[in-house]
Amino acid sequence: MSERIGVYPGTFDPVTNGHMDIIQRATRVLDHLIVGVARNAGKGPLFSTEERVRMVEEDVAALKPNGTRIEVKPFDSLLMRFAVDMNASIIIRGLRAVSDFEYEFQMAGMNARLNPKVETVFLMASDRHQFISSRFVKEIGRLGGDITHFVSPRVADRLATRFAQDEDDQTKHVQTLKV
Repeated sequence: MSERIGVYPGTFDPVTNGHMDIIQRATRVLDHLIVGVARNAGKGPLFSTEERVRMVEEDVAALKPNGTRIEVKPFDSLLMRFAVDMNASIIIRGLRAVSDFEYEFQMAGMNARLNPKVETVFLMASDRHQFISSRFVKEIGRLGGDITHFVSPRVADRLATRFAQDEDDQTKHVQTLKV
């Protein structure tokens, strides 16, 4: 039997407990999982690609991967090209709510047209993670809310540091304008 290689793509800005749940569960059906961190500058990520890769690597290191090899790699190409380059035959996608389904269904259809040899497998978010999104985590954290239930302690610390830096930068900018 050939090795089942899958790609779980995302921006992971930042990686959340919901992402990690999908990664852990994907290890039950794959022999080798590549977490593809999309550069996606168009989304205006809070963290650089390198920082996001590092955060995912650190959180993945804490998993028990059921014998599955997990790699984290950045990519900035078409997802299907990345999957082929990684010798993957499966794309893993997480679904949180019905609202995710329409977009993901369209994306899976487009990807199937681009390369019918690569299957998209949807994993439903666990009930305790269905409401988590990176966007909400950043918003809550930026406003001083408790995000420790949504991300690992490492990611929470990085967010706190980034928001403190942003606040310092804004204060310096305002002081410069007053001069």
